[in-house]
Amino acid sequence: MTDDGTHTDAERAGWFEGVAPDDVEAGAAAIRDGRADAPDDWPGRAVEAGFADDENDYYARLHDAAVRAAREGAAERERADDQQLVHAVRAMDDAAAEANELAERVAEWAGSRYPDAGTGVEYARELADRDPESPVDERLISLARRSADLADESDALRAFLERETPEVAPNLSALAGPVLAARLVSLAGGLEPLAKKPSGTVQVLGAEDSLFAHLRGHAPSPKHGVIFTHEYVRGTRPEKRGSAARTLAGKLAIAARVDYYSGERKQELDEELERRMDQIRGRDDAGDEQAGGEA
Repeated sequence: MTDDGTHTDAERAGWFEGVAPDDVEAGAAAIRDGRADAPDDWPGRAVEAGFADDENDYYARLHDAAVRAAREGAAERERADDQQLVHAVRAMDDAAAEANELAERVAEWAGSRYPDAGTGVEYARELADRDPESPVDERLISLARRSADLADESDALRAFLERETPEVAPNLSALAGPVLAARLVSLAGGLEPLAKKPSGTVQVLGAEDSLFAHLRGHAPSPKHGVIFTHEYVRGTRPEKRGSAARTLAGKLAIAARVDYYSGERKQELDEELERRMDQIRGRDDAGDEQAGGEA
């Protein structure tokens, strides 16, 4: 607005300045990148500027541009590095589950044919190296190879996560380990939503069924979710696991925020977590020593 209170040309044009009425892509870009300092009669200004024939025409063009902008934003988000971790960890789990399921089928089938039949993916790998001696063997061994291939793919995806997660979430990866870090990102739906979750929510990610059962009054409150796989929780005495899980979740929540908002590696997070866990476990050791002395 000028000093005398009149609108500049850009303000009269609004977000549609320089946008051809039928150019939906340019309209989407204007919606994504444009801004206005104050609300205004944008439909009226659009008609006045010749961008739209009337108010209904303006809103129809705005709708098309907004839908295009939303689709492009979603596609860009889906291509983000943290979303690649989400896809990879889910694919890893799916491949491992399918490999194990097929291995069970292989073992059941092989048990009807071979006296030395074994079980599990390792037996499927062993069977996959055999030469078939009949059409039935050919199909069974082919199935064993599928199981082995899926297990190999799961291993390759794990190796991918161990390489890539530290690049996307360096602090979270350092504290949780690359695979658990990727799993937390996946459970949250991305690094941004994980960074916005309180530590109490991070603590029970992966334990949603138990949490909902608790809320319905059918089960106790879960102390931890997927972070149980972390050595700091799993390796702590059962009566202290709640404290360990809360401590770990608190540091993981901070790490996720640092990774999302700055990406700067904070070595002090590792040191703080280790010091706090030493305190928790130290109390366990002190209790053991005291009990032993009293005995």
